[in-house]
Amino acid sequence: MPNAGERSGTLSRRQGMGLRTRTKVIIGIASGVVVVGAAAAIAGPAIYANTVNGQAAAAPSVSAAPSGGSGTLTAAEADGSWTSTGDSFAGYRVHEKLQGQDVNVVGRTKDVEGSAEVSGGSLTKATVTVEVAKISTPESARDAYFRDTALQTDQHPTATFTLTKPVDVSGALDGSTQDVTLTGTMDLHGVEQPVTADAQVAVAKDGTVQVAGSIPITFEDYGVEAPSLGFVTVDPKGSVEFSLDLAK
Repeated sequence: MPNAGERSGTLSRRQGMGLRTRTKVIIGIASGVVVVGAAAAIAGPAIYANTVNGQAAAAPSVSAAPSGGSGTLTAAEADGSWTSTGDSFAGYRVHEKLQGQDVNVVGRTKDVEGSAEVSGGSLTKATVTVEVAKISTPESARDAYFRDTALQTDQHPTATFTLTKPVDVSGALDGSTQDVTLTGTMDLHGVEQPVTADAQVAVAKDGTVQVAGSIPITFEDYGVEAPSLGFVTVDPKGSVEFSLDLAK
């Protein structure tokens, strides 16, 4: 049987191995959020950056919406309450610098609830709530950091945009795509800030209304620190993107 000294040495080695394993896990998660990981180490920064950029979805637009544009509505048909359908989505877009390589990362979710009120050709009320914990990218380690550390979704599970100023949307009723500026507030990470969204509005062939656009944000304004590990940094600014398909 091992003596006390041998047992103590074995226990110390096991504890040391456990500490090293936990350290490796923590480092792996931090690396994942900034898209380094094993793939970058093996393939090289340039190849990995091209792969991630190729996975990044294009910015949302009404022309790319599933139901298509070029529909029309009368003023009377447009007036009333509208709610989002299952084709709606929202998420974020950020830019990272990986050893001199530009990397664009896009995360999205369809767990979105939107509502709007139209009266006399004007959008008078609108609210969009996103389940931020459900936003995902092709990198699970990045998503874990996004949920658990950056946005602390256990405490702040949703982000909400609320329109604060009516906007004329009558130009979209005749089948045109109308560019609009949506003025409102963004409640993110438990912090509410005034924001403006550059958006497009169009009527789909099936009579639904499409609204797509983005809201520029600065992470620091919401108490979120952009990660930086020296060899890779995340820009301090990004954008919240959305594509809403609204039906009566």
